[in-house]
Amino acid sequence: MSDMITADLVDLDLSADTKEAAARALAERMVALGRVTDLEGFLADVAAREAQMPTGLDGGIGIPHCRSEHVTEPTLAFGRSAAGVDFGAADGPADLIFLIAAPAGADDAHLTILSSLARQLMNAEFTAALRSAGDAAAAAALIRGEEPTPAEGAPEETGDTVDTAAPGSTGQDSGGPARPFRIVAVTSCPTGIAHTYMAAESLENAGREEGVEVVVETQGSAGFTRLDPAVIAAADGVILAHDVAVREKDRFAGKPTVDTGVKAAINRPGELIGEVRDKAARGEVTAAAADGPAGSGGATPVERGGESGEGYGTKLRKWLMSGVSYMVPFVAAGGLLIALGFAIGGYEINKAPSVMDHFVWTQADSWAALLFQIGGVAFAFLVPVLAGYIAYGMADRPGLVPGFVGGSIALTINAGFLGGLAAGLISGAVVLAIQRAPIPKALRGIMPVVVIPLVSAAVVGFLMFVVIGKPIASAQEGMTDWLNGLSGANAVLLGALLGLMMCFDLGGPVNKVAYTFATAGIAVASPSDSAMKIMAAVMAAGMVPPLAMALATTVRGRLFNAAERENGKAAWVLGASFISEGAIPFAAADPLRVIPSSMVGGAVTGALSMAFGATLRAPHGGIFVVPLIGNPLLYLVAIAAGVCVTTALVIVLKGLRKPVTGTSAQGPGGGTDPSAPTPGAKQPVAA
Repeated sequence: MSDMITADLVDLDLSADTKEAAARALAERMVALGRVTDLEGFLADVAAREAQMPTGLDGGIGIPHCRSEHVTEPTLAFGRSAAGVDFGAADGPADLIFLIAAPAGADDAHLTILSSLARQLMNAEFTAALRSAGDAAAAAALIRGEEPTPAEGAPEETGDTVDTAAPGSTGQDSGGPARPFRIVAVTSCPTGIAHTYMAAESLENAGREEGVEVVVETQGSAGFTRLDPAVIAAADGVILAHDVAVREKDRFAGKPTVDTGVKAAINRPGELIGEVRDKAARGEVTAAAADGPAGSGGATPVERGGESGEGYGTKLRKWLMSGVSYMVPFVAAGGLLIALGFAIGGYEINKAPSVMDHFVWTQADSWAALLFQIGGVAFAFLVPVLAGYIAYGMADRPGLVPGFVGGSIALTINAGFLGGLAAGLISGAVVLAIQRAPIPKALRGIMPVVVIPLVSAAVVGFLMFVVIGKPIASAQEGMTDWLNGLSGANAVLLGALLGLMMCFDLGGPVNKVAYTFATAGIAVASPSDSAMKIMAAVMAAGMVPPLAMALATTVRGRLFNAAERENGKAAWVLGASFISEGAIPFAAADPLRVIPSSMVGGAVTGALSMAFGATLRAPHGGIFVVPLIGNPLLYLVAIAAGVCVTTALVIVLKGLRKPVTGTSAQGPGGGTDPSAPTPGAKQPVAA
């Protein structure tokens, strides 16, 4: 970090009282040194990153960061706040604030800064020294590592043993009867940056304190270096501290394992180490398991017994979204192929014979039938994929077999989308129950490839065919009949509700629920008229936010900063293509104005689309599938109405905002910056 932070980038008396103000104060120092070229554009990128996940850490630390095209070189600024600034940490405001800026595309540089800093922040002596630093130069030198910290010196000898001890060696005492207990660990977090490396440092420090050898694989955003297979084979236990899926998890099969959230490794590493040692001592997997290669596919499955810190509702949402995320590509491919088949061959193309029996190269109808039938095959995977990957989200790879089997049965018994949801959840639960059962050592080798698939598929099949399949099929039929019976005011209200959901979180879970509800209705060979109306309303509403933001930046550009005006140009294309995420930069910078405005416009569009009776067979495509839409002119009117409503609301709300005086158009040296936005556009992160 020798060139990344200097005394000019340190503020030991940071007076900001909000995270936005803190980021601005530190970013202005970067601008003054020429390391950031556009203050407002950079702050918009910081705000967008902050909107994804709070950057506050326990212990009074905030680390706002981003990659940005407005950054010329990797830079770190530090501020110390006496009053504290809220960055969303569970234990309260942060008094040590680090603003990290990396050029766009500089993944390795960005990760290097963050990982190095995150590891240092786990050292109490380091943070204490920062809190007591008397001048900016001393603080900058400390962060650069020019002053050694006491906690990093003494344990180095033990740390070398971790890296160099060969499998089967006796460790510290070659004459003793036993070697130190060995643990391999994997840490990962959603962004793959700060928490990933803080958890690794915490586990390593706790291991040194307890005389345990801990080797950690950090699965960060720029990739990861795999643990040596020999180190895994020699390990006595495994800790998986993660908030996203662990890559290549099968390498650790056959080891007593604690599976938990990444914050647990930061906050209570000693307990996790104790849990692993207890499992090994109880003989859940004996020390002899290390004699064979860990990745050979055998042995005891991973137990998810660690405390993740998440409630059941959060876990359920993640499991369901796992299934939906894998299903959506099948929806898009199959739906568009079917829609193209209808566009070329007409709506009777679904009655065409199989192209295996009749295909004429020179006939358009044959090509239309081919597209329709390929799309139908893709659609047939929707429910099995949904169920399979819900189970995968719960139980990892062992959940795939019962999940796919259960999903296929749901199709067979006409349980549809609801049956797929139930099959996925049941499959994951069955696999987890099998994994927790005590397994004789002789069977461990065949558990993943024989026992778990056999037992779980049989149990799930029995439950779907005999116990819960018929009630779910009846519920699915009832819901279909209800949708088919919607008309008048009821249909309009449903369209408004779906429009609100599509615009609430712009590609997030609520948006995906509405989208999945719509696509499930058309994922059949002959969807009902009501189902196609719902699909049309959902796509129309999803196009509103980005198109409205594009229009707003065009007609009232002074209300937006330079970066937002550039994003507005791209939002035209994204909105027209039905990519709601095109409005995220605007929502992240000003959520209290943009999101409610988008929801109102989306509700208007959804309601009008249903009232006009517009229908859509394709699940995606935006304006590019307008020829496939029933009542296309009125459909476009519905979209235009919602866009105008959202645009007007955004302009009015932003126009009522009070600009902050004294800083709107000043460059780094205090003079007027001609590239700065006007006072009305000064607050991209204001609420």
